[in-house]
Amino acid sequence: MTVFTIGYEGLDVQSFVSLLVKHHVRTVVDIRELPLSRKPGFSKRSLSDILKGAGLDYVHMVSLGCPKPVRDRYKKDGSWKRYTEGFLKYLSGQDEAVSELAERAAETNCVLLCFEADYRFCHRSFVADAVHHHSGAAVRHISATGAKTERLARSLLESA
Repeated sequence: MTVFTIGYEGLDVQSFVSLLVKHHVRTVVDIRELPLSRKPGFSKRSLSDILKGAGLDYVHMVSLGCPKPVRDRYKKDGSWKRYTEGFLKYLSGQDEAVSELAERAAETNCVLLCFEADYRFCHRSFVADAVHHHSGAAVRHISATGAKTERLARSLLESA
């Protein structure tokens, strides 16, 4: 059993769906607290319709999204460490949702969806790790080569 993750930053919806098909994903689990996007095709209703047209399922799990206070603090101070601490504290109280997600991953190839291209700077990596610890599921991060955030993250990690 594997749980996949993906960020749609830098992708158009057609490329996004192609990556899902390439990795044999059957269900997209949207873990954005607010599934809205300025990018065409990535808001909840339109994404759900597009995925349905491609024969894929869409599920929104709001309880696995990053809470607004944690996001707002990160926007203000830019501290990834504090963001991580805040989100992990929140996530520790979401056992039921993590269990539900683990069950879904056991039944179908699913992918956790958020915006950021680089999973190392996205809460979806923490959610995927929680599923791994709950059920032993392998974690695999799907990425589009050359995404802007991945390059930025590498340069930040190298300079740290």
